[in-house]
Amino acid sequence: MPANRLKIGLIGAGRIGSLHAEHLVTRIPAAHLLMVADTNEEAARACAERYTIPSFTCNYMELLEHPAIQAVVICSSTATHACIIEEAAQLGKHIFCEKPIALDLPTIDRAIAAVERASSGRNLKLQIGFNRRFDANYRRVRQAVERAEVGRPHLLHITSRDPTPPPIEYIRASGGLFLDMMIHDFDMARFLIGSEVEEVFTLAGVMSDPAIGEAGDVDTAVVMLRFANGVIATINNSRRAAYGYDQRVELLGSAGAISTDNNYPNTAIISDGRCVRRDLPLHFFLERYTESFVRELSAFVEAVHYDQPVPVSAQDGRAPVVMALAAHRSLQEQRPVRLSEIDAIYSQP
Repeated sequence: MPANRLKIGLIGAGRIGSLHAEHLVTRIPAAHLLMVADTNEEAARACAERYTIPSFTCNYMELLEHPAIQAVVICSSTATHACIIEEAAQLGKHIFCEKPIALDLPTIDRAIAAVERASSGRNLKLQIGFNRRFDANYRRVRQAVERAEVGRPHLLHITSRDPTPPPIEYIRASGGLFLDMMIHDFDMARFLIGSEVEEVFTLAGVMSDPAIGEAGDVDTAVVMLRFANGVIATINNSRRAAYGYDQRVELLGSAGAISTDNNYPNTAIISDGRCVRRDLPLHFFLERYTESFVRELSAFVEAVHYDQPVPVSAQDGRAPVVMALAAHRSLQEQRPVRLSEIDAIYSQP
């Protein structure tokens, strides 16, 4: 461990911010969490008291301007991410930001450009919070691809289903299923295959909650992906799975296949004269991905300490948003959409 711990400020004391606070304080010895900021002062106070963080504020600029803070962890609402990234970069802070950077490409590109300008001579870090890359199951699939254990990849299938939909108010502000939920799976597809997606085709509908449709979103979707290296992938998402949080992957290659199962609270299996059964999967993402959340922040702290590249770059944060926008356009126009179309739209003067 480095002699001097990385001094960090946390922006956002909600569910994910509180989780990161706990991990920074209790599980990452190389980090020192100095301050937490939240527009809700009581939430900031409660987080600081619970995790013995030295100070709190309702004004995140106070945190960014703190001379001792070297890095910030951004867990505020999505609409604030890009602005805070730009301000943090201008003040010379290293940045970890939860996904997505923003819901549109011009805003994302401005934020990335701001970091690149500020990095001149300082090599500032910007890591995006796609925590599933750090999950042991998914990393083993990626390892199998890298080692050619299943030969040349042919087909990838990703299943990601939530136990219950989020509140309608959240859905209205989230950007929708593709930018909020499936964005993790778009990132995972790129990570596992190690190639860029060229084209997507979407089928989706409202099958579990009419209120989601009334809010302008879908709750059930299948997206097909075609990669530059020829691999074909499918992603299926649902906002409601009666049996719990469903997170599985299957990859078929020329020499074999690899698949991952859900994580369970125990390994017990009950067998009797009627059936063979087990307990339901871990209920939701906080339980399922606890260790990956720790590993991603540890990787960020290490990248800053040792001046190494971050494992999830700004461009890794941008690419899934392009895929999400293409998936939405495909659904609207009922046709395959190439990702180059999306970039061309936003690059027009």
